[in-house]
Parts: sequence; structure tokens; C-alpha cells
Amino acid sequence: MVEPNLLHAPVLDWYAHNARDLPWRAPDATPWGVLVSEIMLQQTPVVRVLPVWHEWMERWPAPKALAAEPPGEAVRHWGRLGYPRRALRLHACARAITDEHGGEVPSDHATLLTLPGIGEYTAAAVASFAYGGRHAILDTNVRRVFARAIRAEEYPPTATSAAERRLAEALLPELGAARWGVAVMELGALVCTARAPRCADCPISHTCAWRLAGKPPHAGPARKGQTYAGTDRQCRGRLLAVLRSAHGPVPKAALDVVWDDAVQRERALDGLVADGLAEVLDDNTYRLPQT
Repeated sequence: MVEPNLLHAPVLDWYAHNARDLPWRAPDATPWGVLVSEIMLQQTPVVRVLPVWHEWMERWPAPKALAAEPPGEAVRHWGRLGYPRRALRLHACARAITDEHGGEVPSDHATLLTLPGIGEYTAAAVASFAYGGRHAILDTNVRRVFARAIRAEEYPPTATSAAERRLAEALLPELGAARWGVAVMELGALVCTARAPRCADCPISHTCAWRLAGKPPHAGPARKGQTYAGTDRQCRGRLLAVLRSAHGPVPKAALDVVWDDAVQRERALDGLVADGLAEVLDDNTYRLPQT
């Protein structure tokens, strides 16, 4: 493996000159702001997250503010970020933080893992970026950088492996681990991208095992792009948009008109109810969740 010190200095120096100016990285960013950003950024580009994050921070600057509102309001103000169950998870987190932690986002990694919907990556990211903890950060971008730079593989495995965790932990610097984590993440987001890596601009290209090996193509299963048009996910989005724009129960007829395929529409609507993103009332009207 490449000596960690040969990676730390060039990556951190690159980050100092190229990091994006993002509000959740600002010195005055709150742990709550960091937590909200991490949930919003899952599978969603920064450019789409920024306006919604600002709106949330203005409306709900602390967990107790969000916890005081019905979960449907979190869904309503999630906008078009996609995967709206994340809004429900954030609302559940806000209530747990308010009820069980005095309204303060926990700093301890193990405690963060006990919050609703918080997994290993998010707990490590919040403990690191909000509190300066020393934890291995393994999002998609970081995993791709390590796969290429260390293992000479174009892409990491589909699921995070124990070997990846051991590697990430071995690469952690004794000091400044949080800055290292965000620096590698930024390198993967801006330079070592999935489809068109800009190796000429990479600060560690001279030691990158994948580049030195001639950039061998991915040997695993073909990577398929996600489709959206015509899917249940698109149908759910159309139905949820109707509920978000209404400030009260919506008649079934108002939902029926947004999607022609009745079987798919009913399946999607049932899914929204099952996932807690919608409620059906006794008069067969629908609304965003209130409890």
C-alpha cells in the first residue's frame, strides 16, 4: 500500500485550494446543519441540495423546531430532492434528539447510530465534520478514490466491504482526520469522478495504482444507470407532488388524473401509505402524514 503520508499532504493541499464553499462546512455550521446536509446529500447533487438546505435551516434551525411540526411538513418542504423517506427519517431524528438528548445532536459515534435512520456513514460524517472526531468516512466518492489510488480498481465493490473499512482506518491521519475525510470526498466529487476522471488535475496521480496500471476497466458486473421515466418512483413523485401542494386532504380524483396507468398508480399510492409518506382518511381522501 502507498505510504499514507504520501497521500495526506497532496490531497490536503489540493483541498485547501479547491474546496467548494458550502454552508455546512462553514466554521459557524451547527451539528444539526451538518446532519441535515448529510441526509439531503445522499444520492443527490449539491446543486439541488443547497436551496432546500437553506430553506430548512431558516425554517427549522434546531431539531426542536422540526420536531414540533407534523412529519408531513418535512415531506412538504423536501421539495424535489427525491427519496422523500429521508425527510421522514430527519423528522424522526429531530424528535429523538429533542426527546432523548436535550435538543443537542449527539457527538458520540455510537450514540449517533441509535438515532432513527442513521447508518455507519452518516454517524461517522456527523461525528467527524460537526465535532472533529476521528472516524473513517466511506461514502461513494471516497470509496472510488481508494479503489483507484490504492487497489488499482476502477470502481469499488457494490457494497462496502470489511477490507475497505480497514483500509480507510489505516489511512486516517493522527491529527486532522475530519479534514482528511472531507478532502478525499471532495477529490472524488470533483476530480476522481465515476465517468470521466480528470487524472491530469489529480494531486495523487503520480502514485495512483489504477493510473500506473494503465487504467484497467472494471472487471465486475456492468454498471447500469438508473432509469426514472415511467417507473413507480416517477409515479410516486407525481402523486406526492399533489399532496405537497395541498394544505389539506386531497380527493382521490385529484390523484387519479396525474398518472394514466391505474394499476401502477394504485400500487404507487399504496406504497406511499405503507411508507408513511401519505395517510388515507375515512372519506377516501389523502394527505401528508400528521403524526
